[in-house]
Amino acid sequence: MLAADKLQLQSALKQQATALKEKEFQLHHSNLMTVGTQAAVLAALDVTMFIEFQAPPDEAWQHMLSYSPRFIFLPRILKFVYYILIVKALCSNITVVANTTILSLNSTGLALRGPDGSMMSATDGLYEERGKIFQAFYMGLSCTMASVLVCVWISLHWEAAFICMFIALQAARKIYQFYQHVHLKFGFDESDTVNFDDLFAGPASIIAVPSSVRKIIGRPGKQKNPRNRSDRYNRVNSDDDSSSSTNSLQRSLRGRSPGNKMGDIELGGVYDDT
Repeated sequence: MLAADKLQLQSALKQQATALKEKEFQLHHSNLMTVGTQAAVLAALDVTMFIEFQAPPDEAWQHMLSYSPRFIFLPRILKFVYYILIVKALCSNITVVANTTILSLNSTGLALRGPDGSMMSATDGLYEERGKIFQAFYMGLSCTMASVLVCVWISLHWEAAFICMFIALQAARKIYQFYQHVHLKFGFDESDTVNFDDLFAGPASIIAVPSSVRKIIGRPGKQKNPRNRSDRYNRVNSDDDSSSSTNSLQRSLRGRSPGNKMGDIELGGVYDDT
């Protein structure tokens, strides 16, 4: 009775600890889905900037040659840098979308259908992989902003291009400053994170079968020789046959008269009946 009550208490405690771990899992999952959605929006913008944007021909830059003949390579260099940045941004954002989708499918399957303790494994796995996702997202966002800086110099005259570049730089600076502000305001030491390992490894650790019984069950047994088994079976049968023949002989001899010279034979031995 006490063992059953103890097992029930451990089951209830483990169920509550798993429910708490599920909240953390939902937090990481929703954060990754948010990043994946924003990366999809940026990927659509990058595709538009890559396909729909038509750079002016090199002949449009002939007026720059009046300042210096070195400017003859300027349009090709700007296009070269622009398309490298926009392709890098597109690939980074697509990588974020693909990785978040893969993590979402595999982590939820492990958490709900996996073996005992799979909720902890899925939650810790999401937390470990989020750094790679965030790094790829920051790379895609940075390359998108950098491509805007180059794009204004390709499309506009230098007066408008300078002003637009200054506005884009200010926007990028504001984003970085806000990131630093939020990181300092909401940041915390990872060593102070709430951990449920003490619950799962301590009171919530359920052992349905004692260790001694598991050792006996898991111990590899010796393979019996079928020949020995058949020999033992034949020996038992021969003993039974000899016992039955002795009993029949005893009954036949006991049925004779007392004056028989051969005497009576009992199971324990032979004696003379005079």
